[in-house]
Amino acid sequence: MAVKMKSFDLQRMALNDVPLDFLWEVAFRSLYTFILVFLFLKITGRRGVRQMSLFEVLIILTLGSAAGDVAFYHDVPMLPVLIVFVTLGLLYRLVMWLMSHSEKLENLFEGKPSVIIEEGEFSWEKMKSQNMTEFEFFMELRLLGVEHLGQVRLAILETNGQISVYFFPDKLVRPGLPILPEHCCERFIKMPEDADYACIHCSEVVALNANDEIACPRCAHKVWVKASTATRVT
Repeated sequence: MAVKMKSFDLQRMALNDVPLDFLWEVAFRSLYTFILVFLFLKITGRRGVRQMSLFEVLIILTLGSAAGDVAFYHDVPMLPVLIVFVTLGLLYRLVMWLMSHSEKLENLFEGKPSVIIEEGEFSWEKMKSQNMTEFEFFMELRLLGVEHLGQVRLAILETNGQISVYFFPDKLVRPGLPILPEHCCERFIKMPEDADYACIHCSEVVALNANDEIACPRCAHKVWVKASTATRVT
């Protein structure tokens, strides 16, 4: 007769059928997998996740799955996991060598950098293809000291997810879309005064008159903020 499982059974939750001294083996297995992952990262020469390409993240996720299994499951032998790490290490070296000899293969595995701001405005079609939200993008720019897009001559989304920004000199800064949080920038559908306004959706800057209510000529959205001309504080 099957025994009915009891909810919140501390014995089952803590150890189930595993003997108490197996915890020492779990600790040893965890140390073993930690060393394997550490050695793999040393071989790749990477210092952090933000430096990793999509291919490298995929390798690490695969290693993590193997490492997790061998650390926690008593019936997973340790030697096959070592073979997994060696195989993936050799695969990594092979793919790196092939990419160094083939631009097409490099683009397939690493992707291409993408220009997302040109001359103070979004390259909107490219931006939409990057699967990056406006919130994430603006946060990254703010961390780089950007207050509005008119300060930015060129911004490139790199293959590792980081953003490279090239600024206008102060004397060439143009009116641009402020990227401060929403509560810091009042939004308008009906313009309160004559000024330059930036579309909050696509960053198009247009000189509008008081009481104007128009759609953006670039994307047809109707919400605007006053364009900023602030220079950078360095």
